Amino acid sequence: MSSSTSSEIVVEAKNLGKAFQLYAHRNDWLKQVLLGWWKAYFKPFWVLRDISLEVKKGESIGILGRNGCGKSTLLQVICGMTLPSHGELRVNGRIAPVLALGSTFDMELSGRENVLIGGAVLGLKRSEVLRKFDSIAEFAGIGEYMDQPVKHYSMGMRTRLAFSICAHVEAEILVVDEALSVGDAAFQRKCLDWIDNFRKTGTLLFVSHSMAEVRRLCTRAIWIEEGRIREQGDPNDVIRSYHRALLVEKDDVQRFSSGNAKQAAAGE
Repeated sequence: MSSSTSSEIVVEAKNLGKAFQLYAHRNDWLKQVLLGWWKAYFKPFWVLRDISLEVKKGESIGILGRNGCGKSTLLQVICGMTLPSHGELRVNGRIAPVLALGSTFDMELSGRENVLIGGAVLGLKRSEVLRKFDSIAEFAGIGEYMDQPVKHYSMGMRTRLAFSICAHVEAEILVVDEALSVGDAAFQRKCLDWIDNFRKTGTLLFVSHSMAEVRRLCTRAIWIEEGRIREQGDPNDVIRSYHRALLVEKDDVQRFSSGNAKQAAAGE
């Protein structure tokens, strides 16, 4: 991945595709490692197919779609958590991935220790994290649990800590993947207020099943269906089309099957 040549484009994807390797038997992965040059021992499960999009600096993008459509995988690729199977991706700017950061916490370490690690992962120097620690702890609002192992935290507490770290890294791009759905109402309001302020200068990528939040926070919506962009544009228009599809189109469970192999890449 390389930086975009345009200062106005912070995320640019061209024909992006992502396939996971599904193995029918436990030892097939070893066969793939040893003999994969000769024969494939897995079935490709295409989660993303030919995604092309541009996100401009200062935009707030809401990403919609049914469970399993690929929207979270798209954010993971953008954040660098997983590599695309094909296509091009350019990202310009520091990313703060809220839910992704929480999922990488070391469960045996304390919240305090995970703040230091998380800050370093997101590009902060140790001295910067220490200087901001009291503010991070106050925003998270988990009290004495800050010095307890994260394995004793609820999912909501982990989300509080992850969001608080991301809120203090001075990132240009904020990625929020359903993080607000596991917090209590008071913390949700605090996060939404913070995001409102962040949007004045930063770029937001926001996955949510809450259409009210998408309408409130986003200037553009992208509807992902079966790993492809089905529609994008004004949030109200896209949400209306999405709701109509949910009512009249049958939910196809085949999208969770390895037999979804409508290959996205040339030659696949």
